[in-house]
Amino acid sequence: MYDTATFEDLLVEGASAPVDGWDFSWLQGRASEQRPSWGYLRLISARMAAARAALDIQTGGGEVLSEVPKLPPVTVATEHWPPNLRLARRTLEPRGVRVVDVAEDAPFPFPDESFDLVVSRHPNVVRWDEIARVLIPGGTYLAQQIGPGSNRELAQFFTGPRPIGDERSPERAAASARAAGLVVDELRHEALRTTFDDVAAVVYFLRKVIWAVPDFSVDRYRPRLADLHEHIRRHGPFVAHAQRVLVRAHKPQR
Repeated sequence: MYDTATFEDLLVEGASAPVDGWDFSWLQGRASEQRPSWGYLRLISARMAAARAALDIQTGGGEVLSEVPKLPPVTVATEHWPPNLRLARRTLEPRGVRVVDVAEDAPFPFPDESFDLVVSRHPNVVRWDEIARVLIPGGTYLAQQIGPGSNRELAQFFTGPRPIGDERSPERAAASARAAGLVVDELRHEALRTTFDDVAAVVYFLRKVIWAVPDFSVDRYRPRLADLHEHIRRHGPFVAHAQRVLVRAHKPQR
């Protein structure tokens, strides 16, 4: 098992595991992350059941949307990274979901006021102007976004101390939503304990979540990976904290 594997074995394991989509099940038994108290899937499932037309932005491989029990008559998802796009289409199209190739920072290729519900789990870029444009008056935006300095303990282990900007802060999200003409109904922020039980889990995570350490590669960071391996061997799992922000907003009636 991995707990008795050598450092080199663990590097090979983490570097060779497939990282398509947003399914993190490969980490089962070797990493864990506390779940937000609000239950994102439960929240969007309730909204989807009552919606007529819904848009899921940056769906990844469609992992979350595929778990919604009842989808609206019109359900559309966007994704751009080719491996995720292929996976999302295989997963979601059998359920009648149209999956559209849209870059994270690009305008949405949908008419004004097309959706009464827009959702997103962990969007990397939030186009507030486009969200407001495609929502019908009275429509809802509901998202679980990545908060400021998410897993910064892990990132700083590799890169050293670095400032934490406010571009992902709840306050910035609320201000951006209001600037786009939306009314913010709910805003919550939680720090969630995350543990990594071996260095293979760290390699896998950093290959998948590429913005955590943007220049990460096993070769570039081998000395720090060796330090981390020794830290885990001596002290137990490496602990970091994921930051999550829940945003619920609506477009006012005319």
